[in-house]
Amino acid sequence: MTYSFPQRRAAVRPSPVFLAVVAVTVAGGVLAWIAEPNSNLARVGVFLMVVAGWVVTLCLHEFAHAFTAWRAGDQDVEMRGYLTLNPLKYSHPLLSIVLPIVFIALGGIGLPGGAVYVHSHNFSPRIQRLISFSGPAVNLVCGIVMLAIVRLFAPEPFGFAAEPGSGRLTVELLPQAPFWLALSFLAFLQITAFVLNILPVPGMDGYGVLEPSLSYKTRQTLDQFKPFGMLILFALLFTPQINRVFFDSIYWLFELSGVPSYWSGQGSRLFRFWT
Repeated sequence: MTYSFPQRRAAVRPSPVFLAVVAVTVAGGVLAWIAEPNSNLARVGVFLMVVAGWVVTLCLHEFAHAFTAWRAGDQDVEMRGYLTLNPLKYSHPLLSIVLPIVFIALGGIGLPGGAVYVHSHNFSPRIQRLISFSGPAVNLVCGIVMLAIVRLFAPEPFGFAAEPGSGRLTVELLPQAPFWLALSFLAFLQITAFVLNILPVPGMDGYGVLEPSLSYKTRQTLDQFKPFGMLILFALLFTPQINRVFFDSIYWLFELSGVPSYWSGQGSRLFRFWT
């Protein structure tokens, strides 16, 4: 007599929800590429490309945390569905997805989004630091890859045209420009997400990297501030001096790629089609 046992499905399996978000990102990119540069259709393409692309990188960020913990022995992350890249599995959809998108729309800030719960206390300090850093590392890598693509392949997105009758020159978008400007803006958001996440503020990944080095008493004291980490960042960013230093740092990092920082600003302008 022979027996057949069902094979265990691979732990890492992209969910239909994640694949749908990827499809929306691609569709937005196609619209931004083929539509008339100054048309509403191009702006819709930029909006879809940036929003859906941001959700994709948010999923990759949280997946990196979960996958690192899973490889280290935390099997609960698989049971919770963290390895499926489903954005609905990463904490509360409203706080994890909708709120960051609102802040992108309002201020062009790539806020940390979802959250995964791992048993990091069961691991050595080195593994704990690796789990915490893996998420921001994804944002950094995504930003570098996007900027490299723009730097290597993007043509000049702006041209000049004479106004009929006056002869004055006006700046206009060239074909495919919305796509490249949207990709520049998306790269800018990755850099802001990396910098914000890596700050040693309780509740942020940067604090998770630092936490294993702290004494037990210090960790206990700072644990009470973890739920307010995002609020602490808000308060700091609304301080004009800190806000200026923060964005100056982001633009400096952005321009290390050789891509002009105003490209991301123009991408942000196209993204906010309602203004």
